Amino acid sequence: MDSRPFRLSPRLCRAARALLGWRQQDLFDASGVPEPTLQAFEAKDAGARMSTMNNKAVIEAFEKAGLQFIPENGGGAGVRMREPGDA
Repeated sequence: MDSRPFRLSPRLCRAARALLGWRQQDLFDASGVPEPTLQAFEAKDAGARMSTMNNKAVIEAFEKAGLQFIPENGGGAGVRMREPGDA
């Protein structure tokens, strides 16, 4: 298994928020990453990346809320609810 930290893309960040029904403000509240930083990141193209510190804070906030990130394994990276029936 890949030991590198999971890197969030703008599209995956928007998808994760949508799964939880979160606004950017909700993600700020959960992660501490400033809303303008989240807005700028989510508006960028697929290759954009957040700083390592912000990426980690956002991933941890999403995981604490019940999401699981799926690394790219030939089918592309993804996100899903950790427990069945949570959606």
